[in-house]
Amino acid sequence: MRSFTAVVNPAAGSDPAARLIPVARRLREAGAEVAVEYSRSLEHAADLARDAAKKGDVVIAAGGDGMVGGLAGALAGTGATLGILPAGRGNDFARQLGLPHEPEQLAELLLSAETATVDAIEVESGDGVRHIVVGSVYSGVDSVANAHINRLTRLPGSLAYYLGPLRAIATWRPVSYRVTVDGETCEERGYTVVAANSGYYGYGLHVAPDASVSDGLLDVVIIRHAPKRLFFSVMRELPHGTHVRRPEIAVLRGREVRIEADREIPYGGDGELLGTLPVTIRVLPGALRVIAP
Repeated sequence: MRSFTAVVNPAAGSDPAARLIPVARRLREAGAEVAVEYSRSLEHAADLARDAAKKGDVVIAAGGDGMVGGLAGALAGTGATLGILPAGRGNDFARQLGLPHEPEQLAELLLSAETATVDAIEVESGDGVRHIVVGSVYSGVDSVANAHINRLTRLPGSLAYYLGPLRAIATWRPVSYRVTVDGETCEERGYTVVAANSGYYGYGLHVAPDASVSDGLLDVVIIRHAPKRLFFSVMRELPHGTHVRRPEIAVLRGREVRIEADREIPYGGDGELLGTLPVTIRVLPGALRVIAP
């Protein structure tokens, strides 16, 4: 019987404490021990996760993509196991893993599913600061939108993820990117560059439909410059992943990616802004154990 420590982000968008109650009840009814810890910050959450892992507990990330990425950073490479209770506004990594939403199904998964080994991403800024994320790293109109979304904390996720990109696109000017994938460099003017481990980001946008969390590769999606009316056409296709057929889209694959730009552009990962370009991104094959279907 597994034992669990749920690390809860009380500021997450879908009331993770309330989402946890029926799941924890079912786990306890099955005989599992369940501890609950409330985080004050991502750094505090990572400390709680490390302490729980030392006791041999499965660590449950109760929150959104930022919480999942933060706990993954604490547990990657340790052999500890991460469970996920999707309770944020985006929940894109949970979507990629195919996690159930209903409490009964999620509790059964946490109790009995075998662990899966998935890749993570190491992100190194220009000054050498490193982060671990699990979903994707993005830099462009989407990272600017991320900044707007993070300010719209009182709005429902669907509305925040609609208004944030609109504000970003309204003031966007094309960026000249220099993208190096496994030593091969290309230069593009465009809207964004996404280095994806998971196929989803930005509240269900299927930005990298062929991405796999267990293939040891990053899918690098470049949205090239085009008139804004065409960009909105690309946006409409992003939820379905059909945008990759367009000539405005380039898809590359590799293990290490460096992104540079001709002006100061922020970059983000797993819903959190991490810094400004340049950035170097490396896949960490099989770095994380998760409970997934």
